[in-house]
Amino acid sequence: MTFERVTHYYHGGHRARTLSWLTLGAFAVGTEGFMIAGLLPVLARDLNAGLPAVGHLVAAFSLAYALGGPVMAVLTATLERRRLLALAMAAFALANVLAAAAPSYAPLLAARLLLAVSAATFIPAATGYAAALGGPDRRGRNMSMVTNGLTFAIIAGAPLGLLVGESFSWRATFLGVAGLSSLSLFGILGWVPRQLAGVTASPGERLAVAKRYDVLGVLSVTVLTVAGTFTVYTYLAVFLAGVAGQSPPGLALALLGFGLASAVGARLGGSAADHWGARVTVILGGGLVLLAYIALSLGAALGPSWAMPVLVPAILLWGSSSWGLITAQQVRLVSLAPELAPISLSLNSSAIYFGSATGAGAGALVIADGAVARLGWVGDGVQPGRAAGGLGQPPQRPKPRFVKGQNPAAKSVQMPPPGFSRMFRNHHKKGGPQRARKDPSGCATAQQRAEKTAASRVLKR
Repeated sequence: MTFERVTHYYHGGHRARTLSWLTLGAFAVGTEGFMIAGLLPVLARDLNAGLPAVGHLVAAFSLAYALGGPVMAVLTATLERRRLLALAMAAFALANVLAAAAPSYAPLLAARLLLAVSAATFIPAATGYAAALGGPDRRGRNMSMVTNGLTFAIIAGAPLGLLVGESFSWRATFLGVAGLSSLSLFGILGWVPRQLAGVTASPGERLAVAKRYDVLGVLSVTVLTVAGTFTVYTYLAVFLAGVAGQSPPGLALALLGFGLASAVGARLGGSAADHWGARVTVILGGGLVLLAYIALSLGAALGPSWAMPVLVPAILLWGSSSWGLITAQQVRLVSLAPELAPISLSLNSSAIYFGSATGAGAGALVIADGAVARLGWVGDGVQPGRAAGGLGQPPQRPKPRFVKGQNPAAKSVQMPPPGFSRMFRNHHKKGGPQRARKDPSGCATAQQRAEKTAASRVLKR
């Protein structure tokens, strides 16, 4: 997609005003996604459901997001971007109203699935719209404004959702997010200019990238990292209330600290990846996350009186190192194949939500077993699997099949299969199919000599 496809070009404040409505929409999406962690006890009491069943609301949302994102990207590939943003945000607002009005667990689960699909449609579309607004020289700054909406949701949205849910009702939190979504929809329809649809990767192209050994190794690390994080984060309020006796205001402060640490860690992770390299940053981040999980587990064993002095630093270290690691993972993907960055980053987004679903499901099993204090050990348990899943150097792909810089006859020579050298010698030993007279090089014509020279160079590589 060319970056001149925006119908109207806005300067300075106009561009910022346009992006602010997308930032607000991203904040609404992020708030709805992260506030559930603090609302699990309230939801379980009001819906007369167990904590593991309520935790499945997070797993279902994440799994629907992971699977629905690529599907919706293909189905809406030709839709004009402002219309797509408006439809996605309208569906998101409607789903929040349905969630607030849900009389029981099943309708709330259905509303969460609709929330996931609409969020999986809006966030990539908003990021792509921001990237195309104003030209390549402003791409990073524009995209960061959309990302900031999600960051603010981690910092402020989750604690506010917990406080509103405890003070009024969990239904009030969904209504509040519906109001934010409606305000974003109003701004999109009134002040966001039209933008033509760009080129979207087909399912076959996405699958081809996902099959690459190096990309698959990085994605596996992302899945394991996020799975460990959401094993604990989904039930963080339950964990702190159970092992440290924290009340809702204390839980809100803990979520606020985690959000602030995550924002700082995401920034430091990107800087560290630029300075030391993404792979070194991932290894260092994995070690710090391992240390944080151990501290969480040991703090839980100290009892309510002594737990928080250990748990608070552990939560801050956990938030900063885990989100810094995820940022470095994105840098790894882009560095593997810069020209495939849009596809690889979309796959990384699906990997993040697949890991979230896995972690929420694993945490539900721990809660069902009545072992809330062991959540840290379970999150810690994925660390060896993470090392096996891709911290090591991934297998290298074969070199390009076409030889560049050779004569026209050599350009058609491809990477030979195993045993080609022996076949080549036997073929010319017999004189070729025409059994023509051979010159000292073993070839009958100048074209055969060129092909043999090119093939020998390929074999040496």
